[in-house]
Amino acid sequence: MNRFVLIAAMTMFASAHSEASDAPPKLKQTIPLPGVEGRFDHAAYDPATHRLLFAALGNNTVEVVDVAAGKRLHSITGLHKPTGILYLPGPKLIVVANGDDGTCRFYDGATYAERGRIGGLDDADNLRFDPKSNRIYVGYGEGAIGVIDPSTQKLLASTRLPKHPEAFALEAKGPRIFVNVPDANQVAVIDRSAGKVVQSCPLGSFKANFPMALVEEKHLLLLGCREPARLVALNTQTGERATDAEMSGDVDDMFVDASGNRLFASCGEGAIDVFRIDSAGTLTRTHRIPTAAGARTALFDPTLGALILAVPHRGAQAAELRVYSVE
Repeated sequence: MNRFVLIAAMTMFASAHSEASDAPPKLKQTIPLPGVEGRFDHAAYDPATHRLLFAALGNNTVEVVDVAAGKRLHSITGLHKPTGILYLPGPKLIVVANGDDGTCRFYDGATYAERGRIGGLDDADNLRFDPKSNRIYVGYGEGAIGVIDPSTQKLLASTRLPKHPEAFALEAKGPRIFVNVPDANQVAVIDRSAGKVVQSCPLGSFKANFPMALVEEKHLLLLGCREPARLVALNTQTGERATDAEMSGDVDDMFVDASGNRLFASCGEGAIDVFRIDSAGTLTRTHRIPTAAGARTALFDPTLGALILAVPHRGAQAAELRVYSVE
């Protein structure tokens, strides 16, 4: 092939690939949730059964939805302000943190029958799972990250924090946990091997840091701040702020795609923000997709190839899930 033709073909391919990767999420499906009231919190996904599990905090239920069939399958009831949620495929367990009664409950992934619970976790919130160590991490109380063994369903240890933790992220290739502590205006860094805080990263004028996303290969920790509404990037090697960018208001969930080059942020102001993350860590908002007021809880799963947004019942807007395809 002529060298210039080859270069032109490669350029066209690169351009097409760039356009595809920058294509915005597109609404492809809406799943009604009749009778569900109040706001949503966190979500989990089981790719083997196409089930999405949303903590309907205001409704005191977990809503189980078959995304492939586009219908609700079941509601787990009797909960008390359900917040964090996990699906563990090995033991086929659904794990739900309850903020009001301070329990972490375990449900059978097939029958939805309760299989056990742990108490004493006041204001239980976010949950994360480390498959390497087979440990669940839970944020709770006036300031703690607890460690749970899902096999014995017991709390093994806790690491104290200055205030209540919000979102946190576990390193896959290291021992650290990065924890948003908005009431202390900082990110706390825990060494989970040592079980102690090893670093505190103050955020200065950036406040109300609730969601976060870790881009481990780029040494970036991305924080969604509400006051002011900014996306803030910290260098995970130094703890220093690398950059920040304007974003929509009332951000609550953030997810990085499988390539590590894009971030999706669901914002209660009524928008999904899409950011490109370049190799230097520069953040560029490429799309702002209008949604609905209060729709700030979402889930992105690479195996699903979609971003799922939970829309609460407000006025004439009924509760529903909106499924956005992601290229």
